[in-house]
Amino acid sequence: MGSEEATLVLIKPDAIARGLAGAVLSRLEQLPLALIGAKVTRVSQRLAEVHYQAMREEPFFNELIQHLRGELHGVAYVLALVYAGPGAVAAVRQAAGATNPEAASPTSLRGALGRMTTTGLMENVLHASSDDREAQREITLWFRPDELLVPLYASKTVEGQTRVWA
Repeated sequence: MGSEEATLVLIKPDAIARGLAGAVLSRLEQLPLALIGAKVTRVSQRLAEVHYQAMREEPFFNELIQHLRGELHGVAYVLALVYAGPGAVAAVRQAAGATNPEAASPTSLRGALGRMTTTGLMENVLHASSDDREAQREITLWFRPDELLVPLYASKTVEGQTRVWA
């Protein structure tokens, strides 16, 4: 993709349960990026654990996994998106705002739509890749090469027809 980059966005179960997926998509659509992958997908225990592997030692790890799997909101899926373009990671992170909705700018997605519940659960609406390296790891975790409109990373054909990440 040359000087462009790609980033993963997950619209989390809390946003879906509250009917905010369209609002998130509307805000992301305003960014000068191309949407090159989108799907609604259930989140297995393994997928959630691998996605958040860097936080495995955190005391809130199990709650994080339950949240991403939809166990805390009664929505057993996420909307997974891949955006591409120059500065994609930074653009999406800026639009998303700080992880904690209470610390996020009120004009950001998390600041405008996120919340802390009375039980102390942080509902921050979406996940956005933290940097280029994480974006590649996450995109290849959540998407197969043939699910993206443009080739991002090296892939290969196996069994004569299926494309997988190389």
